[in-house]
Amino acid sequence: MQKNIFIILIAILFMSCNQTTTAQSQVKTTEDGGLGKTKVSDVADIMNFLASDELGGRDTGSEGLEKAAQFIEGEFKKYGIAPYFDTYRNAFDVKGTATYNMVGYLKGTDATLSNEFIILGAHFDHIGTGKEVNGDTIANGANDNAAGSSAVISLAKQFAQLKNNKRSILFVLFGAEERGLLGSAHLAEVLKEKNINLYTMVNFEMIGVPLNDKSYKAYITGFEMSNMAQKINDYAGSELIGYLAKAKEFQLFRRSDNYPFYEQFKVPCQTISTFDFTNYDYYHHVDDEVSEMNFEFMAELINNCVPVIEKMANTTDKEIKLN
Repeated sequence: MQKNIFIILIAILFMSCNQTTTAQSQVKTTEDGGLGKTKVSDVADIMNFLASDELGGRDTGSEGLEKAAQFIEGEFKKYGIAPYFDTYRNAFDVKGTATYNMVGYLKGTDATLSNEFIILGAHFDHIGTGKEVNGDTIANGANDNAAGSSAVISLAKQFAQLKNNKRSILFVLFGAEERGLLGSAHLAEVLKEKNINLYTMVNFEMIGVPLNDKSYKAYITGFEMSNMAQKINDYAGSELIGYLAKAKEFQLFRRSDNYPFYEQFKVPCQTISTFDFTNYDYYHHVDDEVSEMNFEFMAELINNCVPVIEKMANTTDKEIKLN
């Protein structure tokens, strides 16, 4: 009887070890496969909707912009991203036309650091129509800026799954950027009046195609104004961000939705982009279509940004600073 019990105990121990090994293997497979990582198909799904003909170029006040807003609301709800205001919409007026920013909120997990905010933003509007080419007048705005919008939506999904951000994060899709940064100017003013503690703002603009002949994956506007580029590369463990002389020459720091936040809060607020004036010919053009986008590159860039933003959201001190 004792011999039989010993044999049974050995069998149970073997089975337990085997199950543990299998479980560990399954976890490792999940980790290697990138639990929650943005897939190429995820980017394609978002882009194919936001830059579709159905949305008509997402002009301010248009039915297409409303459809885009409803899509963003649906994505935020699906991932468990809360509205920051009473609803996801931060409404404002553009010369008599009602429009809105879309603002999602992921509260930080730390009792103290949750009072500090990071904003991840991109504009989701475009110009509507453009000069006709082969019968096409819809300026779909794939690179400008369904691409940046797809990054913000994808990052919202990832961080909602991770639930490891000590600081709070606002995921913002700006309206009326094409009318002169009006949506970001409005929200920056509202948040300043609320006296939020803004740590930093990272904006995504035209990230749909890779840079030409650069060692880095993207550039940042206002490169010399802060240590953000250096810290991003430190956090990424690679040369993710570089300096583009054309960005300074054309004053891109002042020409995207980061700028109103810098003006109001005087903290590092900068834009990540891959449009280098040589790699894309369809700025404000009806051929700015999803067919011109590199979804593989976009997914890779978005995933590269995750550990960077994780670090931003979790360092004890505010390590990103103005120079």
